[in-house]
Parts: sequence; structure tokens; C-alpha cells
Amino acid sequence: MFLNFILIILGFALLVKGADFLVDGSTIIAKKFHIKEIVIGLTIVSIGTSFPELMVSLTSALNNHADMAIGNVVGSNISNLFLILGICAIIKPLKFQEETARLEIPIVIFLTALLYILGNNSYEKVITRIEGTILSLFFILFIIYNLWIVKKDNITDEKVNDYTNKEIINGVVKIFIGIIGLKFGSDFIVNNSSELAESFGVSEKIISLTIIAISTSLPELITSATATLKGEINMAIGNVIGSNIFNIVLIVGVTALISPINYSVSYNKDIIFFLIGMIILAILPMIGKKRMSRFAGMLYFSAYVVYMIDLIK
Repeated sequence: MFLNFILIILGFALLVKGADFLVDGSTIIAKKFHIKEIVIGLTIVSIGTSFPELMVSLTSALNNHADMAIGNVVGSNISNLFLILGICAIIKPLKFQEETARLEIPIVIFLTALLYILGNNSYEKVITRIEGTILSLFFILFIIYNLWIVKKDNITDEKVNDYTNKEIINGVVKIFIGIIGLKFGSDFIVNNSSELAESFGVSEKIISLTIIAISTSLPELITSATATLKGEINMAIGNVIGSNIFNIVLIVGVTALISPINYSVSYNKDIIFFLIGMIILAILPMIGKKRMSRFAGMLYFSAYVVYMIDLIK
């Protein structure tokens, strides 16, 4: 048990340093190639920080732990929205870009509703390989959407930033080192947290919605908080929104392609809770000068605390 705690602490250290490297490297690449920080957050950063969820869900599905596979995704998205975005807004009010408010937040709402429908549209309550293919196609469409943004915003005659080739290589290396640090840091925390929870007789669903969901969301939390502290607000927002999208279309999609996922209707209330939070988030830019205030951040964080208390009581 003592060794579990030591490895959890080591995992946190790797997460913090990995997030620092990932944000720094991504910032260099974004500024060099005139790519919006929100796009970097929606793609490179969010895919990198979603890697733990992908590995956990694939392993869970292959080992016939369907509750853990779905619970990991649903729990992680709830953590991303209420915990991570809430904390980031408390650190510094978050200003939303027009594309985020008009397109990307509604995309998350649509995909979450689609996941709810796919999970409940048959008597067997199974997300099939065909449905996994549909979700995977949305993943491809989302990547195409981001490539379109890059092409639309690319200004070829604009003076490039003064980054040498050596600094660009350094930025790419930092991104890879950051992702590796996040991956191994998450592994240490997930594996040892699960062992501790199981030793105390905690159920698989509670483990997946709490310990594993929070642990696999730690890369997003540390990365988004680090980006916010460094003033990279758009990267922080893009990481959270992008991770929520990838969790559904990439993780659930690919997992269902490998092995159909049994869906438990007990997750319906968790998905509805998340949807309510996303709908409110969609309204905030309309009433709050396109930003999420510290007060709103505290409300989201408080809602997450209440949700966790309700889960474990």
C-alpha cells in the first residue's frame, strides 16, 4: 500500500512536468505556423491528453469490463467540463472565440446526445461495431473541420515568427516528451488508485466514474491549468472541448469497433447531467460577453463536488 502512494506521487510529478512540456511545445508550433491556439488545443493537445482514456477504455473493453469503458468516458467528460473548466475559470475568466461558442460547443452537445441515443436505441443496450463506425466517421470529420480552420486562417504572406529550425525541433520534442510524461504519469495514478480502491471494496462503476475518470482527466486538468496560468486561454479551452469530443468519437468509436460495448442505463443520469452543463455553457457566451466568469467557474466546480458526493454516498 505504501508503494502505491509513492507511485501515485511520482505519477503526479510526471503529469505536471509533462503538461508543462506539452503546452510550451504546442505554443511554439502554433506561433511558428500561424495556427490558432484553439486549433492546437482541439487537436494535438486534446489527443495527447486523451491518450490515457483511450488506453484505459480499450483495455477495459478487451477484458469485458464494459462499465469501466463507458464510465471512464462519461466520467472524464464530466470532470473535463465541471472540474477542469471550472478550475480554469476560477484561475482566470475564460473568453470564448466565436467558433467555439457557435460550432464546437454545439458539436459536443450533439455528439453527447448521439451517444445517449446509441446506448438506448435497442433492447440489448449495446453500442455495436456499426455504431462504432459511425462515431469513428465523426472523428474523421472533426479532424477535417480543424484542417479547414487551419487553411482558412493561414496567411502565407505574413512574416513568420523568429523561430529557428532548432527551436521548431525542440518544440516537437517537447510535445512528444510531454505526451509520454502524461501517459506514464496517468498509468501510475490509475493503476495504483484502482488497486487501493479495490482493496477497500469499492464497486467497478464508482471506480470508473470517480478514481479512474479523475485520474485519466488529470492530463487535461494539469495541461489546461498550466495553459491558463501562462495566458494561453484558447489552448486551455480547446483542450477541454477537444478532449470531450475525442472521448466520444475516438475512444467509444474505436473501442466499439474492436469489441461491442454493453451499455448500462445507469449512466443515463450522468450523461443528462453532463448535457445540462454543456447547454448552460452554450448559453454563457450569449449572456456573459462571450466569457466564463470566475463566479460561473465556482458554480461548475461546486456542481462537480455535489455530483461526487452523490456518487459515493
